Amino acid sequence: MNVIIPFFIAQWYLSLFFQTFFLHRYAAHAAFTMNKFTERVFFVLTWIFQGSNYLSPYGYGVMHRMHHAFADTPSDPHSPTYDETIFKMMWKTKTIYSAIAAKKVIPEDRFVDGVPQWTAFDKFARSWPSRLFWGAIYFGVYWTFVDVWWLWLLLPIQWMFSPIHGAIINWFAHKYGYRNFKVGDTSRNFLPFDFLMMGESYHNNHHKYGSRANFGGIRWHEIDPTYQVIKLLDKLGVIKMKDQKKMTIAAKEDARAQAVAA
Repeated sequence: MNVIIPFFIAQWYLSLFFQTFFLHRYAAHAAFTMNKFTERVFFVLTWIFQGSNYLSPYGYGVMHRMHHAFADTPSDPHSPTYDETIFKMMWKTKTIYSAIAAKKVIPEDRFVDGVPQWTAFDKFARSWPSRLFWGAIYFGVYWTFVDVWWLWLLLPIQWMFSPIHGAIINWFAHKYGYRNFKVGDTSRNFLPFDFLMMGESYHNNHHKYGSRANFGGIRWHEIDPTYQVIKLLDKLGVIKMKDQKKMTIAAKEDARAQAVAA
């Protein structure tokens, strides 16, 4: 088997894991805690596995809190309701994220409070030399192992994994899928079994219960792969998870009540 396909798949899931685990569930929502040393380890691991796609936990965390506060309103950093195309939405997202990450804008305190910051490392990891370094490594792997021309078509996608991951959820999970909860926005559960997005596609569940570490678990088929890793890390003492049992019971009862009412 050609090396390129497993290399592509491995980075898809590893970069996505650090985005959903560290940037989303930890930085934006504080679904679990970790000590400062462990936090810095995850900063570095996020840089390694996102590589040319590295996203600042500060920039991501602040912008994502804004998304929840203003979901599907004109103030939402990314909403299919107000952006005509997926490309326009993602360019707007990129512009707002870059301004926040570079601290060219000062968000409200509620969006910043508790979001992890390591300014010097972020500046380095977001820099063009860093991005070009990782981009060149990917190119080197392709140059060494590509044996059929069409494999080169995967390289631009790999250079852009993080924006692609964001576009899938921010666009498609606000347009297509099913809903367990009536919420004041268009969020949907994009996939009934999330084999592609590590639990991120249970977007309607997440918009209803933002601080819940498990994005799935409302219906029997909603298995959240990232949550399985979170449980393991919690048992190993790497992180400390908030009490999930009460939140899960409340979420399931709420979903059943809404189903009956419908």
